Amino acid sequence: MQIKNTSFYQFANSDLWNTKTQSNQNAKELSSTQESQEDSTKETTEEKRNTQMVNGKELEPDEVQYVRELESIDRNVKAHEAAHIAAGGGVVSGGASYGYTRGPDGKMYAVSGEVPISMKKGKTPEETIQNARQIVAAAMAPADPSPQDYKVAASAMQMESQARVEQSQEKIQENEENLKEEEQKRQEQEQEKPFFEDSKKQYALQIYTQNQTSYQPKIEIAG
Repeated sequence: MQIKNTSFYQFANSDLWNTKTQSNQNAKELSSTQESQEDSTKETTEEKRNTQMVNGKELEPDEVQYVRELESIDRNVKAHEAAHIAAGGGVVSGGASYGYTRGPDGKMYAVSGEVPISMKKGKTPEETIQNARQIVAAAMAPADPSPQDYKVAASAMQMESQARVEQSQEKIQENEENLKEEEQKRQEQEQEKPFFEDSKKQYALQIYTQNQTSYQPKIEIAG
């Protein structure tokens, strides 16, 4: 399972940029065919005054705004995935991977990202509970959890709930085995009691018999 974050701007601003680019292109074509060479030269001069150099490229105001938005998205996406990794501990099974889009300045910007999460059970219910809690912590670590983050956290909480049921069943079984063992010991002790009682009686009878046998009364006849 992967914790994935996709920025809205990946689609919305991309479409906006394409629309603006196409509109600007159409406007320029129309202007060049309808206006004189002198007016066209004047317009080009005014456009250059409004342009701005960004990452070595001359961009128009709307292009500059789009680049600034992409820069913000790139920072947020990378901070989001870094938070997952920092809180993931032993449940994160790899580094973050990103989806990129190219800005009007020619630079690539991260607009989506994901971190692989190992949704695995432990060898014992206790270990499974620990893993589940770590997954929830990793999923909810960013300041702005995505819908996918909430989904992963919900799956982990369900896994913890199942582990607690297994833990309860194991305790019940363990208690039953302990009671069975105690009952077996009690029965063994009860069976040993008659043997000891008989042994004591036999020993007492044997001593009594020996005493009677060894006793020789003296008979004296007066003369």
